[in-house]
Amino acid sequence: MPLQLVSENGKIDVADQVIAVIAGSAALDCYGLVGMASRKGLKDGIAELLGRENLSRGVEVRHEGELVHLDLYVIVSYGTKISEVAHNIQSKVKYVLEQVVGLKVDLVNVNVQGVRVLK
Repeated sequence: MPLQLVSENGKIDVADQVIAVIAGSAALDCYGLVGMASRKGLKDGIAELLGRENLSRGVEVRHEGELVHLDLYVIVSYGTKISEVAHNIQSKVKYVLEQVVGLKVDLVNVNVQGVRVLK
C-alpha cells in the first residue's frame, strides 16, 4: 500500500519498495554492517545472478496509520559491537527517511541474522 503525502501542490504517493530501497541504502552506509540478509530468497538470488544489487533486500515496511514501521534483517562484521551497529542503523535509517521523504518513522527494528568474518 503506497504512502500518501499531501502538500499544497497536490499529493505524492510513495511506494513501499521506494521506502525499502532508501532504508536499505542508508543502512549499508553504517560502519560494521556487511550486508542485508535476504527475506525472499529466490527473488534476491535472481537479482544477484543478473549482477544487480537489490537495496531493498532485508527490509520490510509496515504502516500504522501515518506512522511507518521498518524491520531490517542484517549481517554484521565480526569484531564489532552488535548493539552499537544496530543502534547506528536505527538512527541513520530513521533520520534519512524523515529528512529525504518526510515520513514519520515510529519503529526501526534491527534483526541481526548473522556475523561474517572478513579476511
